[in-house]
Amino acid sequence: MTALAPARPATRRTLLRLHRPALLVWTAFVLLTAGELLWVHYAAAPRDRSCAHPGHWCTYTAFTDTNNVMNLLGEALSYAPCAVAAWAGAALIGRELETGTARLAWTQAVTPVRWLTAKLTTAALPLLAGAALLALAYGTVWSADQDVLVTDWTWDRVFVPRGPLLPALVLCALALGALAGLALRRTLPALAAACAATLALRLCVRELWRPPHGPLTGFWPPHLAATGMVLAVAAAAAAAAYTVLRRRTA
Repeated sequence: MTALAPARPATRRTLLRLHRPALLVWTAFVLLTAGELLWVHYAAAPRDRSCAHPGHWCTYTAFTDTNNVMNLLGEALSYAPCAVAAWAGAALIGRELETGTARLAWTQAVTPVRWLTAKLTTAALPLLAGAALLALAYGTVWSADQDVLVTDWTWDRVFVPRGPLLPALVLCALALGALAGLALRRTLPALAAACAATLALRLCVRELWRPPHGPLTGFWPPHLAATGMVLAVAAAAAAAAYTVLRRRTA
């Protein structure tokens, strides 16, 4: 027991070094997106409000810039989980199984279950932290400045990143990517399968929460229902990933 105790922090440090480029890209994405949201709230939205007052003159471009930026950020955040799934399936899991790196780790006092757990937890912490920060920032800015925005909350680019659905989708994308990598054990097929599965889930969520007739009565009931569904899929995908791992290493 004492010989195995230092393995866990060492494994996580190794994983952080191995996936440092992906972590830097994710950090840059979070910081840039948060910076753009701050610009909308503290510069663009106040300018648009002043333009609406009598005696002030602004070009039409001044009004459209704010909405274009928010729409672009909303779209980017809505489909960011697909990129997470592709990375998880290809780089986090698939490549190590394809090259044999994973089996080498399993022979050095790291069990397969512990190897997968370390990978998932090490990746999940920064992903969830960044996604939660962006969801909070986007929701706060949209709620505070919706008087100068034309985008309705029922649109995907507002509905997905405005609350906990975004972190849930990121977590689910990580689980689907891990499952694809373990099942296919090849980098490119796992990348394609994980991205396709996450995209299908993303589109399925849109169709499920949007009723065929009549306007929605509020944001939070369908948003929380969609979040619960995505978390259920994430739990099922994670359980399936561990099942596949145990069968392949039995």
